Amino acid sequence: MSDLPPRLAEIVEDFQSISGHEKLEYLMELAEALPPLPDWLDEQRDNMVEVHECMSPVFVYAQRKEDTRYRYYLDVPKEAPTVRGYATILQEGLNDTTLEEILAVPTEFYLQMGLQQVLSSQRLTGIGAILAHMKRLAQQAENLHSI
Repeated sequence: MSDLPPRLAEIVEDFQSISGHEKLEYLMELAEALPPLPDWLDEQRDNMVEVHECMSPVFVYAQRKEDTRYRYYLDVPKEAPTVRGYATILQEGLNDTTLEEILAVPTEFYLQMGLQQVLSSQRLTGIGAILAHMKRLAQQAENLHSI
């Protein structure tokens, strides 16, 4: 898992250590851990990028910090706990990482977690779509800073 940032690698290892229905239960726990948007971003929610490939409304915002690391904010309705769960995985796993670390994460990293055993392929495609948007937003932010 050397291609994963340390925190994302920890989450993947956590999923590897559990099986079957426990994976879904852990995903639901993570859904509860997705923090609300900060007030400053909640007021600008219309400026967030929507991940149209997801069945549930998912909005993503990437913030490039002064130390060139990224912080992500995701907004997913509580009525979509599975999506909220993997939004939490991506937010926790990619916060405070560099562009290089973000771009190195394989699109199908979730296969290492065994989520294909408990989620439909359509849901798994959503994870990949959110990650793709997060990568794209980081690249765009990096391009803006290099101008």
